[in-house]
Amino acid sequence: MKPRLAALGAWLHARAENVLAAMLGVMFSVFILQIVFRYVLNLPIGWTHEISVIMWLWMVLFGTAFVVRDSEEIRFDILYASVSDRWRRALVVVTAIALIFFFSISLPAVVDYVTFMKVEKTAYLKIRFDWLYSIYAIFAVAAIVRQFWLGYQAIWGKTPEAFDPTKASSGV
Repeated sequence: MKPRLAALGAWLHARAENVLAAMLGVMFSVFILQIVFRYVLNLPIGWTHEISVIMWLWMVLFGTAFVVRDSEEIRFDILYASVSDRWRRALVVVTAIALIFFFSISLPAVVDYVTFMKVEKTAYLKIRFDWLYSIYAIFAVAAIVRQFWLGYQAIWGKTPEAFDPTKASSGV
């Protein structure tokens, strides 16, 4: 069963990367369109800016929730790399507990705010704000699940990877 689950996870991760790439493609296309209309045709249009902002918001939160791996997350690497495996596991558990706590206590207010925002719409495309901001609630739930999983793994003996400066990347 475990290889099937791993294969499904890899497939879902690849599809999330595809969605993220599509969002980037949309954002880039409307950005170029905005430049052409504004500076070549001298006909400024506002909806392109609106789509760019929406795509940026969704790319950041969707990407962080479903695409960025734990090893690509930002850490205090100097402290994290200087401690033993046991202390690294303890740091992961403490961080997971704190993040689960804070995201969990904020979740009801987040959902309340997102559902309240159905009364507002964007200026040009008239997209309801609850649809736009729903990605934050999805992000918060994904963060809780991810931190629960990382804390569970750290408690039951899986040591997080030690920091390797030769593998450091921008996370992209």
